[in-house]
Amino acid sequence: MHFSRQFFSHRLIWLALLVSLGIGLLFARTIWTMREDSWDYASRTNANLASTLERSIGGTLRSLDESLKGVVAGLERPEVMALPANIRNGVLFDNSLQVPGSGSVLVVDDRGDVVLDSSTLKPRQANFADRDYFLVFAKGSHQGLHVGRPVPSRLTGLYILPVTRAYHRADGSFAGVVVGAIRLSYFDGLFGSLDLGTGSRVDLYRTDGLLISRFPPHQADVNTSIAGTAALARLQADAVGIDAVDAAGADGTRQLQAWEHVGAYPLIVNVAQSSDTVLAKWHRSAWVLGVFSVLLMAGCVGLAMLFVRELLRRQAVSAELRLAERDRQTILDNLPSLVSYWDADLNNRFANSAYDTWFGVPAEQLRGRHCRELLGPSLYAMCEPFLRSALRGERQLFECTMVDKAGVLRHAIVSYVPDVDGHVVRGVFSQTTDITDRKRMEEQLFEEKERIRLTLQSIGDAVICTDAQGSITYLNPVAERLTGWQAFDAAGSQVDAVVCLHDPATGMPMPSPLRQAIQGVVQEVSVRGVVHHRTSGQRFDVQETASPITDRHGAVTGAVAVLRDVTEAVAMQARMAHLAQYDALTDLPNRLLLQDRAQLAIAHARRDGRSLAVMYIDLDGFKGVNDRLGHDMGDRLLVQFAQRLKGAVRESDTVCRQGGDEFVVLLPGLEDLEGACSVARKILATAATPFDLAGEPLSIGLSGGIAVFPAHGNTFEELTQHADAAMYTAKRSGRLQFMLYAGPGAEPRVIKQLLPEPG
Repeated sequence: MHFSRQFFSHRLIWLALLVSLGIGLLFARTIWTMREDSWDYASRTNANLASTLERSIGGTLRSLDESLKGVVAGLERPEVMALPANIRNGVLFDNSLQVPGSGSVLVVDDRGDVVLDSSTLKPRQANFADRDYFLVFAKGSHQGLHVGRPVPSRLTGLYILPVTRAYHRADGSFAGVVVGAIRLSYFDGLFGSLDLGTGSRVDLYRTDGLLISRFPPHQADVNTSIAGTAALARLQADAVGIDAVDAAGADGTRQLQAWEHVGAYPLIVNVAQSSDTVLAKWHRSAWVLGVFSVLLMAGCVGLAMLFVRELLRRQAVSAELRLAERDRQTILDNLPSLVSYWDADLNNRFANSAYDTWFGVPAEQLRGRHCRELLGPSLYAMCEPFLRSALRGERQLFECTMVDKAGVLRHAIVSYVPDVDGHVVRGVFSQTTDITDRKRMEEQLFEEKERIRLTLQSIGDAVICTDAQGSITYLNPVAERLTGWQAFDAAGSQVDAVVCLHDPATGMPMPSPLRQAIQGVVQEVSVRGVVHHRTSGQRFDVQETASPITDRHGAVTGAVAVLRDVTEAVAMQARMAHLAQYDALTDLPNRLLLQDRAQLAIAHARRDGRSLAVMYIDLDGFKGVNDRLGHDMGDRLLVQFAQRLKGAVRESDTVCRQGGDEFVVLLPGLEDLEGACSVARKILATAATPFDLAGEPLSIGLSGGIAVFPAHGNTFEELTQHADAAMYTAKRSGRLQFMLYAGPGAEPRVIKQLLPEPG
């Protein structure tokens, strides 16, 4: 603990050391950035110098090359060579040969002798058959412009760079070379105009590594080669480049090199600047900044030590005071309330740490500040009357709301107790207790109760609540509508009197699901029954679900029942069941119901030894009615015909619409064939009367076929097939008649011929 106190008492020294270290790091970072900037600036400058030299040398070579091309073109034209010597030389060697740094242009024949001289009409005598440029052209191993090795001129003795092109005879054979020259002194003057500093140089290489010129000039270096070295590989790798190279200078110092290939010519210009020259200014700046940083770091540490010494002295003086205040503040800080004391002018004398939590103001910063500064204008305006009353010696207790430093709304109960000395009030003790949780619970309880009330008011089901004795405690509006009881009228009544379920089939009362839930028979009961309105007697089909209400100990305190009105659903279910077995247009039984009844009728006929008949009926000309009058009129005709069919048969018979204008009649329980024939004649008679279609009378015929059990088949499927075949025979035979199936291969017989009507 002693070590910890000693460490933290000297924390400013550690901070000063960290600041000093930061200054040192910042200095190092700054120096390094300055060095990088100096190096980048030199790189850009050297690249620009290399580019400038490339353009100057390239321009000179291009001008000289164009002149050489002109001389070659003139030499290969016989009409030019036939001109007088003075005119010929004027045409061949025009003013374009006045290229900076260039010498005379010589025309050498295929033996190496000078035959034409740009500087005089009488050519100077010399032979160049041993020169490298002459040899490569004579052997035919080179085309275009050739840049030779630097050599001393045989005419002037000056070092030159020969630039040559070959010319040819009319048959394409080698005729000689045209020799131009650039004095090496031209490159010395060009490179010497650059001030690159000590240890720097400018090189002009041929692309095969041959050194052509160097500045500062070293005559012994001319015609030396760097072929096969890493330096040449670096220069050949990129047309334009820049790099830092170690041990590149004569003294072995590091150099910054920037090079660029001279256009399309086999030359490379290289600018190499000494790193000492590049970084000379940086070295001076680094020394100045370094000395300043060391002084600044030492000053930080010294000031920190002086400050720590003064701080330790103050800590020693206030140690006893802090010890005395600690016990009091510890007690206040551990109270679950805001505790403070305000003098007669409402300036703070002390406060516990809870004020920091609520207002974001530590107790030390609050001391001496006016109450208005802490509470703010609006809250102070609310509390001021109570404070003034407390300063008059009256105890105050009230509730208020405020927003803490985190933006959270807090509810509090505030107590102001006057500090009375005799008859003088010296100040006010204030205690503020947070009751936010209690208020929140009250609000949540109210909101939950209101939400439940609105939910029960808004849902579409009836909700009924009872106590543990089965007495009604609540009805929602839907339950009032369903039962006919008002909530205030039903309150306290037994649930059996308000909601009594009846069996939908028998109408007898059913056990109350809500009573069963209260008695704990099941946790959740769901039944379907009928409820009758209290006053109107209106009948409602309902689905009732009841559940018990228990407290946290599991004891039943009541029950809640939910009644869902399913009257429409029940009606819809009955309607759907009816539509499943009856035709939607004519309300006649459909095929499914007909098959069920036919199977039952065949079983009874087989048991009783009786017979039954199946009739197939089709309206004649029904398609024409649809086409002429429309499908609506066709539907009316089908409905009217269905009603006439039902009137022509017995109650026990079944009339079915097979589809379209086809109908099937099932005649069970027949004694003999006469019963079926009698019904057939009645059906024919019903069709004889015109039908009324929207005031328009319409006569329509029908054709029918009959099959009898068991004579014509033992199953309903066989009977329908035979009756259908007989019906189609009736249609083909003239219609407006019934025919009886006569067996396989036999022609069906007409009913009236088989059994004529009596009389």
